[in-house]
Amino acid sequence: MRAVVCAAWGGPETLTVETLPDPAPGPGQLAIRIRAAGVNYPDVLIIQKKYQVQPPLPFTPGMEISGEVLAVGEGITGFAPGDNVTALCGTGGFAERIAIEAEKCVKLAPGIDHNVAAGFILAYGTSWHALRDRAALQAGETLLVLGAAGGVGLAAVEIGKAIGARVIAAASTDEKCALTRTHGADETINYTSEDLRAGIKRTCGAGPDVIFDPVGDKFSEAAFRSIAWRGRHLVVGFAAGAIPSLPLNLMLLKGASLVGVFWGDFCKREPAAEAAGVRELLGWMAEQKIKPLISKTYSLDEVPMALTDMAARRVTGKIVITP
Repeated sequence: MRAVVCAAWGGPETLTVETLPDPAPGPGQLAIRIRAAGVNYPDVLIIQKKYQVQPPLPFTPGMEISGEVLAVGEGITGFAPGDNVTALCGTGGFAERIAIEAEKCVKLAPGIDHNVAAGFILAYGTSWHALRDRAALQAGETLLVLGAAGGVGLAAVEIGKAIGARVIAAASTDEKCALTRTHGADETINYTSEDLRAGIKRTCGAGPDVIFDPVGDKFSEAAFRSIAWRGRHLVVGFAAGAIPSLPLNLMLLKGASLVGVFWGDFCKREPAAEAAGVRELLGWMAEQKIKPLISKTYSLDEVPMALTDMAARRVTGKIVITP
């Protein structure tokens, strides 16, 4: 099989495509022909040794996949060759095939596109965990989403609307702001052309009850200074690069909370709660309350370009690799 290989820590340009042996399923595993692999910001970090969890070198990046079961390992029930599945694999996704534990795989309902399935679990799972579980967002509350046109941001916009919140989407261009409106945003802020705090005052009045923040840098403090009384600021990531430091007196004065969001550990520590979240998300998808956007596909040879686009924040919605 062909697979992308990270043999040394570095940028996307250091990745190579190599021919490796086809993986055989071990006990409790499935061998899957990968039809699509989602691209996520952690993929940019993990190849540079900047992610929270690091695999040993060499490895194949790619955290989520969908595909067709080719073979089942010893002890497997409930799966058979020919089944279409999706899975969160952590690494190994940017390849033609993978062997993975069956417990990590979910069968796809008929008619679900592989590209959509491959770009669904991480972005929507992260945003569900943040909004539903960590922030306990309620119908009628105001939600501010930073980086709202990206994968997790656009998912947060849709999930916020599915819950019944009023959603303010903040993004870096007018085109991105327009995209968020097509996915349900009630108001938008272009924080390149408008001061973020001024935009929040214009759209939120007394401030947002919940802030979904995958961006970091200078935007975090500006947003937190505008948060509503008893507001919850969700620390999701730092796509803008810098990890901000916030004065603790701001939390005191606002009676507000900073809330960490680490979906990967949530899945490991609370699998039953994570499974409940996936079920709710699939239900919303069936009701068309959420409609994942796949904006572009790339080949295996184009993985460095895909990761470069992700790092440069040129991506809207989700992008996928199609081996």
